[in-house]
This record gives sequence, C-alpha cells and structure tokens, in this order.
Amino acid sequence: MSEREEKFEKMLAFVQQKYDDTLRKMEKLKAEGKTKSATFRQLMGDKLTYQNILTLYRLYGLIEE
Repeated sequence: MSEREEKFEKMLAFVQQKYDDTLRKMEKLKAEGKTKSATFRQLMGDKLTYQNILTLYRLYGLIEE
C-alpha cells in the first residue's frame, strides 16, 4: 500500500469514528431532552460535515455501503 493510500485509510477511519462518536453523543442528549441546546446543535453541524465527507467517498467509489 502506498503512503497516499495509508493516509487515505487513516483519514477515513478518523471520519468514521468521529461520525459514530457524534451520533452517540447526540443520542445521549436527545434522551436527556436537550435537543435545543447549543451542544446538540454543534453536534448536528459536525454530524452533517462528517456525513457529507462519507457521502463524497461513496460517490467516488472510495468506500462501499
């Protein structure tokens, strides 16, 4: 595997982990009824960012469902 491919895999793993962590944090806040909090809204923005990155990876065939 080339250095570039290794860097891509590292970034992909990071984005997937951050996306999963963000979802968990949002679920916790949602269960606590804190969906209108600034933290929840920030997490929503983060979630959308990570989701968009993963969508681009899928669009270009770099990852599968």
